[in-house]
Amino acid sequence: MFPQQQFATDTFAFAHAASPHWRIAAAACLEQLETLPPGANLGFLYVSDLYASRLSDLLELLRVRTGIDHWTGSVGIGICATGIEYLDEGAMVVMVGAFPVGSFRLLSGLRAPADLARDPLTVGGAAGNFALVHADPRTPMLTGLVAELSRRLESGFLVGGLTSSRAAHVQIADGVAEGGLSGVVFTDQVVVATRLTQGCSPVGQVHTVTDCQRNVLIELDGRPALDVLREDASLQSDRDLDRLGGTIFAAMPVSGEDAGNYLVRNLVGLDAERGLVAIAESARKGGKLLFCRRDRQAAVEDMARMLDSIKVGLFGRPRGAVYFSCLGRGASLFGDASKELSMIREGLGDFPLVGFFCNGEISHNRLYGYTGVLTLFL
Repeated sequence: MFPQQQFATDTFAFAHAASPHWRIAAAACLEQLETLPPGANLGFLYVSDLYASRLSDLLELLRVRTGIDHWTGSVGIGICATGIEYLDEGAMVVMVGAFPVGSFRLLSGLRAPADLARDPLTVGGAAGNFALVHADPRTPMLTGLVAELSRRLESGFLVGGLTSSRAAHVQIADGVAEGGLSGVVFTDQVVVATRLTQGCSPVGQVHTVTDCQRNVLIELDGRPALDVLREDASLQSDRDLDRLGGTIFAAMPVSGEDAGNYLVRNLVGLDAERGLVAIAESARKGGKLLFCRRDRQAAVEDMARMLDSIKVGLFGRPRGAVYFSCLGRGASLFGDASKELSMIREGLGDFPLVGFFCNGEISHNRLYGYTGVLTLFL
């Protein structure tokens, strides 16, 4: 499947194609990229996991044919392009951009927070301001690594996605990398805007955890946790508990930030006899928690909110974009194929956009799930 129409700006161009054969898809993309922006010096490449074993060959072909030495990207079970998603098929999407000389450099081989002690995160003497990264979800110290990288950046902000693959969990940082975290760090010469959409809506008020044990909620606001869940989710009987999976989640607000920013975690167990709720995250006494609903309506409404929020600060069409979306989103959540990507296109216009469906998303200094993270190059 080859796209019929492409969009480009003066400093970004992109291409995407799908085929069972990676060489055919690559040839189609190279044909679309026949004219590159003057000074193009950084490429973004996302491929479906069906091409994972040939990623090194594909990267070398793009490097030779475009003359661009620096590349970043990842493998995903699904990938994103402007207005369209490719899922469970051989596909690739490429975006190349002309960035100011000396405004970026590649990162790779980061596996623990201590690895950053050897890296000043500067670019030619200038402070690293913002980073766009990809990570292997199997990295043991990933949460701490993300937090430390954020702490070391001038803006304190990074975005990214965790590789999703049924084959090799590989990323791109000039070459092919496996394990840990890789990506690109930019100076403040590169202007970006970024937002996160949760795809959820709260179903009750914010509660205080008054008793818990590890990941088990015993009491919320001094009441049995399951009674609070029943009330917030408007359950009529315990028979409704069986239908909560994949619809109702626990969410922990991120302290000191936007009230709509929270970490969403699965419900992993309910004990009707003792009134307990187990969640996929450690709880702490005195912490805040709410329950939220994740369904098509909530996802569409929150995506629209996010697009309205990011649009307020725009003074023209973005030059390019990268979008990281959870594997649990896409058509399975939005109902129609490519609805999620179409909303971005309809809300912000036509411009090069690339990305992939992730095993987890990174925004600011934390790991998220079920989210979409949009970054615009302005």
